[in-house]
Order: sequence, then structure tokens, then C-alpha cells
Amino acid sequence: MTVMSNTAQASAGWRDYLELTKPKVVALMIITSAIGMLLATEGMVPWSVLLLGNLGIALCAGSAAAVNHLVDRRIDIHMARTQRRPMAQGRVNPLNAMLFALVLGVAGMGILLQWINALTAWLTLASLLGYAVIYTSFLKRATPQNIVIGGLAGAAPPLLGWTAVTGQIDAEALLLVLIIFAWTPPHFWALAIHRKEEYAKVDIPMLPVTHGERYTKLHILLYTFILLAVSMLPYVIHMSGIIYLTVALVLGVRFIDWAWAMWRDSRPHAAIKTFKFSLWYLLWIFVALLVDHYVGVAGWL
Repeated sequence: MTVMSNTAQASAGWRDYLELTKPKVVALMIITSAIGMLLATEGMVPWSVLLLGNLGIALCAGSAAAVNHLVDRRIDIHMARTQRRPMAQGRVNPLNAMLFALVLGVAGMGILLQWINALTAWLTLASLLGYAVIYTSFLKRATPQNIVIGGLAGAAPPLLGWTAVTGQIDAEALLLVLIIFAWTPPHFWALAIHRKEEYAKVDIPMLPVTHGERYTKLHILLYTFILLAVSMLPYVIHMSGIIYLTVALVLGVRFIDWAWAMWRDSRPHAAIKTFKFSLWYLLWIFVALLVDHYVGVAGWL
């Protein structure tokens, strides 16, 4: 497939630039960021912090996503999942994408520095650089453990939300990061198995490419047990109660069930179905944390 002409590049519309920000990914990040804010206080988060804090974080996340599109544009065109992206198709040229990413990043940092706090701004910048530079530009092409090492950047949003409210880093916030950090490898490796041939074609050393599907499935299964153990910690340290514990157990056991199905090859299309379940897992475990938090604040349990 060839890159489109300069005439096609000039026809780029707002939807192309929106796609550069990976809006679905950013939306999930902002959900966890907002929940981090709400968990940080027993009262209501000020509307200015809730709106401006998440806006600043979202703009920086969108900036990192645009850089990801820019760096990966030459390999995206060879993968079915990404070949229709604006840069892979030539609808947005590299200079415009770089300027777009820069504007988003500067705007996001400006909002966080002006209306939130410096700690949140610098942590957000570190997360942006971790994803856009360290992971996308280096780790992704350097090691099959790329998603494990680089996953810390993607795990930061609840911490950013927490610090936006409190102005400090607390153990509970780091525990929220740990849950996402443990969730990331089984989530992404399931997709990597489903897209193994495409990653191999563009020489990206994802674990299924370098070590095989059987090895990857075993590690997915092991990580789901680690995730189940980590997800129990909010209850253990009395950060949450029985509602969260029940939901975390159900979701964790179901995740293990899907990982076991992959390991045993007992269900058709188990890899992509595990990947899709993992998205719902992250959403609902954070919703459970939030519900349990406010039930506890209200004294209903």
C-alpha cells in the first residue's frame, strides 16, 4: 500500500486530528484519573479541579498519542489494525502532526501549572515522555519486555488525578498505579498474540514474536494471578470494603478463566476475547473502588 498524495494530505479534517489523539484510549485514562480524584477525598472534588485537571491530563495524553502516530507511521501501514490511521494514509503530514502534538502538550502543561499544581504537571510530563519517547521510540523496538517496562507511563492517570486533589503522592495512589501496572501485560499480550503475524512483519519484538505463543500465554496466566493478588491490596489496607472485594474477586477469577482458556486453547478466538474482557475489567474494578468509597463515606456499610 502506498502513501497517499500531497493533495490527499491537504484534505485532512478535524476527525483525522482527533484520531491522532487516540480518543478511546484517552477516555479510559481520564475515567481512571477522575476516579483517582474522587478517591482522594471524602467530599466532592472542586469542579475546577475535576474539569481543568482532567482536561490538562487529557491534552497531554493526546499529545503523547499523536507522537506515537508520528513515530509509528511507517509500520502502521503494514498492520491491519493501524493501516487506516491518518498518518499511515498520508492524510496528516509529519510536520503538522508534530506541531499538533506540541500544541496539545504545551496547552495541557499550561493548564496543570496554572490551575492545578506543579507536582501533577511534572508527573504528567514524565508520563508523556515515558510513553511518547521511552516506550514508543525506544523500548517498543528494543525488547520483548517493552510493555512491562513502558507500562508505568500508562498506569499513571489515577496517580495524576490523586495529586491534582491532594498535591502529594500517597500510598493509596501508588496502589492504584500498581493495579494498572499489573493489568497491562496480560491486556496487551493478549492483543499481541492476536496480531502476532503483523508484529513479526514489521520487526517489532513483541513477546509472542520472540518467544512464541505458548510462552506468552503462560506469562499472561501468571500475570492474571499477580493481578488478582494486587487487586486485593485495597481491601487489605482498608482503603476499600466488601463491595470492592467482591467485585475484584469476581473480575479477577474471570480474567484467570480467560487466561486459562488461552493456555488450554479451549475457546475459539480466546486471545482477542481476553483482550476485550481486560478493557471491561479495568473499567469495572475502578468503578467498584469508587462505589465502595462513597458507600463507606455515607456509612451505609
